[in-house]
Amino acid sequence: MPIRSASHIHFFQFESFTRLPVVHAIFTREGGVSPAPWDSLNVGGTVGDEPGRVHANHQRALDALQRPMGSLFDVWQVHSAEYVQAQQPRGEDPHAKADILITANPEVTLFMRFADCVPIMLVDPVNKAVAIAHAGWLGTARGAAGAAVAALHENFGSRPEDLYAGLGPSIGPDHYEVGPDVLARFRQAFSGQAEAHFLKRNGSLYLDLWSANQAQLHTAGVENIETARICTACDLRRWFSHRAEKGKTGRFGALIALNI
Repeated sequence: MPIRSASHIHFFQFESFTRLPVVHAIFTREGGVSPAPWDSLNVGGTVGDEPGRVHANHQRALDALQRPMGSLFDVWQVHSAEYVQAQQPRGEDPHAKADILITANPEVTLFMRFADCVPIMLVDPVNKAVAIAHAGWLGTARGAAGAAVAALHENFGSRPEDLYAGLGPSIGPDHYEVGPDVLARFRQAFSGQAEAHFLKRNGSLYLDLWSANQAQLHTAGVENIETARICTACDLRRWFSHRAEKGKTGRFGALIALNI
């Protein structure tokens, strides 16, 4: 399992990204300063944790990857397929509402928060651009993965066949029970292919976010896709899981930046 450590902080990295001109990490919940139920590297500012501790955890995460706090660009995540181009660090500007971030500026560190939704990272090594997206069931139904590919093409001329994609740790199909309303939304989004991303077990319906987002990336023309296949709900020592912890938990962080 590609879990690495630096300065007592542990993080996942995609093997296929290690040869690309990027710095990236999906941080575990270990190595921070927050107490239970946010223990310990919580970077979520809307879950009840004290702001000072959240800031300290952000600092630890960025320090581990040797990225300055002043380079950070993050957003208010709302389960959409909207994107923001980060032309420079966010600084004191208010958070925009979006679930996709893109940049071609190596002085910007894109940062998002997760606790079951899929972290999606994209790298264009030809045009030197990166993206990160947040895709839970609603973001997936709204096409966040494909929208991220389109945003890179529109803004930087990225060709899908040049992109490298990574799907990070998130809730797996073994734990993600959903209702018929979710299936109905996926039937609208995936036409006749929706059922391929659902499992039926003991009368219940389970959603496979991994296969759904892989399918959207393939449809968008992306060929190089690495999927972590790590279920956040299966390992609460290492990951926050909104579903497994019944909403009383923190958020783990993910970052990506150009390294050129």
